[in-house]
Amino acid sequence: MEKASPCVLPHDDKFLPEIPRMMLPQKLFCVSIVFAFLICCCSGASAQSWQFTCTSTKHEKEEGAAELTVHAVYSPEKQFGFDPGTVPDVKDGACFSDKPFFFSLAVPDGNYQVTVEMGGGPNASVTTVKAESRRLMLLSVATSPHQTTTRGFNVNVRTPQIEGDGEVHLKPREVGSLDWDGKLTLEFIGRNPSFRSITIQKADVPTLYLAGDSTVVDQDKEPWAAWGQMLPVFFNDTVSISDQAESGETIHSFTVENRFAKIFSTMRAGDYLFMQFAHNDQKPGKGFVSISDYKQYLIKYIQMARSKGATPVLVTSMNRRTFDANGKIIQTLGDYPEAMREVAKEQNVALIDLNAMSKTLYEALGPEGTLKAFVHFPANTFPDQPLPLKDDTHFTDYGAYELARCVVKGIREAGLPLASAIVKGEAEFDPAYPDNPNALKLPLDPQVGTVTPYGR
Repeated sequence: MEKASPCVLPHDDKFLPEIPRMMLPQKLFCVSIVFAFLICCCSGASAQSWQFTCTSTKHEKEEGAAELTVHAVYSPEKQFGFDPGTVPDVKDGACFSDKPFFFSLAVPDGNYQVTVEMGGGPNASVTTVKAESRRLMLLSVATSPHQTTTRGFNVNVRTPQIEGDGEVHLKPREVGSLDWDGKLTLEFIGRNPSFRSITIQKADVPTLYLAGDSTVVDQDKEPWAAWGQMLPVFFNDTVSISDQAESGETIHSFTVENRFAKIFSTMRAGDYLFMQFAHNDQKPGKGFVSISDYKQYLIKYIQMARSKGATPVLVTSMNRRTFDANGKIIQTLGDYPEAMREVAKEQNVALIDLNAMSKTLYEALGPEGTLKAFVHFPANTFPDQPLPLKDDTHFTDYGAYELARCVVKGIREAGLPLASAIVKGEAEFDPAYPDNPNALKLPLDPQVGTVTPYGR
């Protein structure tokens, strides 16, 4: 095996992963890595499996595996590798860095089981793994120098195309998003993130589809976050979560943009459909959805999910950060939460009352404490941010994480079979006793943006 010649592109030495002034590093190293590409055939049907092993020396060829030595940088031609500008060091069988790095594999739509042999680097590491647009998969996995531990999870991959029926109408900010690009992307972040190997294979598991707005979506940039992108970390590899929510959506626009059509094109018996709308539906103007139409849309998609053999679940929208003089939350969502409760009762559908739980959560945190849960930051906290950020609708990582814990609580209380997929050791959560925001050690991502998501 020939050793790749090192190449260096212009870079920014001001990259500081430990504070919010983060940008993707521009330093690029061309290194060698062995990728074992495995294709297994079972009972006449093919199931694909890809294995990627960090190495700078040639390994014995594994039986049934084609061994390739390539530059480790992703390209449309190679269709796998580290994303440009984020290539880690590769030494002694480990890929490691003191900065975040990303690995991508081009795959078709579907669910994929990912198994990562984490750690193995020369330094102690605490590695967090995210997928696609910042979906939290593994949180703070600690390993000692050269020690490894193996973890698994499922990732849902999608493209805008709908088989035989057009495509999803993406918003401008979605074009090129990691959620829609036909690649499975993994982000390794934290203190000296590292791994030795990645195995990816098709997963035949139930899918939990999320339909909603900016409070549910995979927010792709710091400091914004939503509960849907936090949810995967609470589940094991017996289910896959497909967060197809999008900022600014109403239940009507979700229909006309073919987002429901995309979900139903891949939905199967045993899947779940969680629906949360209201924040944008209530707003006057051309996007307004009346209470009557809102209820009819919910009933329509409940029936469609059931016709597919899937389980519909309704999630009432969480409150905004609006307190009265006595520190109590003011309801700003009109009759929409109650309308959803009525539909759930009439249609005998499971209900997760996030509206009620968020009221308890926010009042427990109080007006000052909720500043940690919502996007409130002084000017110049982030690059190109001359004005303060004061958003009482959208969440920080901490706020999104707490709301995801509320959703998990709702899944348990509704008695959904899905509860069996909650990771072992996940404690019962009481929103009246929220987690200390300083206890959530979720590292900041290098993707930063100060433009408020669609919808308020």
